[in-house]
Amino acid sequence: MTSDHNEYDKLSIVGTGELLLNHSNPVLPSYGRPACIFWGNAMKSAMSPQSKLPDVGTTIFTVIGQLSAEHNALNLSQGAPNFSCQPALIESVAKAMREGHNQYAPMSGVAALRHALSAKAEALYGCKYDADSEVTVVASASEGLYSAISALVHPGDEVIYFEPSFDSYAPIVRLQGAKPVAIGLSMDDFSIDWDQVASAINSRTRMIIINSPHNPTGAIFTDFDIERLTALTQNTDIVILSDEVYEHVVFDGERHESMACHPQLAERSVIVSSFGKTYHVTGWRVGYCLAPAELMSEIRKVHQFMMFSADTPMQVAFAEALADPQSYLGLADFYQQKRDLLAEALSESRFELLPSRGSFFMLARFSHFSPLTDDEFVLSLIRDHQIATIPLSAFYSNNKPTGLIRLSFAKDNDTLYEGARRLCRV
Repeated sequence: MTSDHNEYDKLSIVGTGELLLNHSNPVLPSYGRPACIFWGNAMKSAMSPQSKLPDVGTTIFTVIGQLSAEHNALNLSQGAPNFSCQPALIESVAKAMREGHNQYAPMSGVAALRHALSAKAEALYGCKYDADSEVTVVASASEGLYSAISALVHPGDEVIYFEPSFDSYAPIVRLQGAKPVAIGLSMDDFSIDWDQVASAINSRTRMIIINSPHNPTGAIFTDFDIERLTALTQNTDIVILSDEVYEHVVFDGERHESMACHPQLAERSVIVSSFGKTYHVTGWRVGYCLAPAELMSEIRKVHQFMMFSADTPMQVAFAEALADPQSYLGLADFYQQKRDLLAEALSESRFELLPSRGSFFMLARFSHFSPLTDDEFVLSLIRDHQIATIPLSAFYSNNKPTGLIRLSFAKDNDTLYEGARRLCRV
């Protein structure tokens, strides 16, 4: 199935542009006040703000997206599906709207959805979360991450996280006046050096952020990781923030090691997950958090002033979707087929493909045939071969050169075949 999302976006942009360009002297309501219209130049601020993130610019995903549009490049960069969700899910949202579920949901989330999430966690991971005090529906997993870090990390604290990493962790920590402490994963298999973690822990360590299945590498937590994390955090006040948005995308029959599976970790963990990743609707921006009541109480204090509640009709629809466990239990097989399709299609290419044990992504090595940096190589792919990928260096705070690119296989099969064809020409 091919996507028409980009066509919708193009039409909406062109329509707005034509409206403005066709009216050289537009008449806009001023309500008795002089109208402020700026043609070509942005409004100039009356003051110069002091930036809290002076070294942060536009994200790599936006930059690659803009370059891809300029060069009409095929998109294997973004971890967003280009195929539609199940029609029944859309109809369920429309039905909820028609039935009047269009006003604010409860701050903690629609009750039916919270109870469904509690039941799901107990069935899959053996951990019973109280639906009223330990489950919160949030407006995207990103909001859940921000709310958790903002609520539980204080100025002067230190937060350990692992690079390469999702790009929002460190900036959110810095916004709290805290210090992000990056520990590099092994370049051989992207495993964690727990001895290095042990050396980094001190009296200021407030949180450890983990992500399994891992974006961008496709690595997953093992029994050994669980043992070491448990040992290092016992008898401490360290909170574990577990980013589990790909919880249902674990391959080759392996088990997702959720923090909820392990009582000693569950009691100190905030788990964040995403309906967008599970149901192919990343634009709906609905996620959830699971945590012990004392931690969740603090998270809700931030959530209520950031968003108050996530979109109501979507919550109603997700509650109905969760009634069918196959709606998420079949996800691993679905994406494993796509992983294998892309790997097979690239088998004759010059790239060395690294194992992907989970998530939407696989890494491809190019350093054995190109002297270019990660950024330079990705730009050359866009300009010369019309294929968009992501440089792995973008997931390091110091833009560490790696000789690797990230490929997304969250695409329809036609896109995967065509993307592989273009990469095989490199």
